[in-house]
Amino acid sequence: MKNLLAQFENEAPEIVFEWNDSETPAKGWVVINSLRGGAAGGGTRMRQGLDRREVESLAKTMEIKFTVAGPPIGGAKSGIDFDPSDPRKHEVLRRWYKAVTPLLKEYYGTGGDLNVDEMQDVVPITESHGLWHPQEGVVNGHFGGGTRELIQRVGQLREGVSKAVEDPRFTPDALRRYTVADLVTGWGVAESVRHYYATYGGDITDKRVIVQGWGNVGAAAAYYAAQQGARVVGVIDRNGGVVNPDGYNFFEIRELFLARDGNTLRADGLVPFGDINTTIWDTGAEIFLPCAASRLVDQEQVDRLAAHGLEVIASGANVPFADAEIFYGPVYEHADHSVAVIPDFIANCGMARTYALLMQNDLEITDEAIFNDVSSTIATALRQCHARSQAPVRVAGTAFEIALNQLL
Repeated sequence: MKNLLAQFENEAPEIVFEWNDSETPAKGWVVINSLRGGAAGGGTRMRQGLDRREVESLAKTMEIKFTVAGPPIGGAKSGIDFDPSDPRKHEVLRRWYKAVTPLLKEYYGTGGDLNVDEMQDVVPITESHGLWHPQEGVVNGHFGGGTRELIQRVGQLREGVSKAVEDPRFTPDALRRYTVADLVTGWGVAESVRHYYATYGGDITDKRVIVQGWGNVGAAAAYYAAQQGARVVGVIDRNGGVVNPDGYNFFEIRELFLARDGNTLRADGLVPFGDINTTIWDTGAEIFLPCAASRLVDQEQVDRLAAHGLEVIASGANVPFADAEIFYGPVYEHADHSVAVIPDFIANCGMARTYALLMQNDLEITDEAIFNDVSSTIATALRQCHARSQAPVRVAGTAFEIALNQLL
């Protein structure tokens, strides 16, 4: 597996587009690892300090993700080095998307990612630049066909991604109009844990959970895990966190979800970040959901979690471990050999899988169809891993091997 991974990592990306904003210090990249299947897909993220290497690593991650989520296309990613709290963020994004619109029309599809919201940022800005949908390039490049087929697929994308989730099984509050894009990735992360236990043995019910990050992915993953009977014992976010060793019940987690201020945790008794970061890793939990930025989880944190009962890490964040290597560095490998690590390209494939589903012909678009399809896709991927190795650890290594054998 490591030889295959090294080969895949060392292949130069097919296309790198670099952009320098004319009015701010913002700098951005689109990295298209390949145009496998005639197109490539991957979201747009923004953070201060982001660099080209990070975008390249995420583009390669997306290529592997499509072996699970479909369609069989190349991986890509957009990244902008800029402070997302800067009031000029929206105008930076407008100029960015104007620059990359030709790619988005022909062969590249994008969506939301870290600090860039699908429905508030990506869709309205790309529409203002003449795109029918930010996945239009994938429809054109991969599926082709005539105008009628393009209109049908794009129409399904427009309807499905922005659809308000109304089914009470899938939304914390139907009146607040949470969309599929808001919820489906976190749903997949929680479902990956449920399916892990169903496949390898055990049950998510009454398992203790620690969540890192309280944006769309982390908050939704915690909500669905609590809905399934797990006990969330701690949340750590960039501005602080909360801990309850006995676990918050489902209604308390729902209230924390609804109380979010954007992607920020708001709670009574919020513990400052510096304090909770020294204690939460020893709280004790069977499940850890890293759902914040990439490359935050270090080996000491993994060891402290493992010493207090950790069984499963489900990667809500892309590339969550603090390694210099693109994919499977020493921290990742150590975690994978210590506990079950469900890799990001399985655990957080919800949005990618939703796009793939919505590009199919003549689809009936319902909450149940979308959410159950994501769950089924993740279950299939984990069963394939289990068929190759029944060991409750080294799950990520097995998943990488399966994916890379399809790509190389």
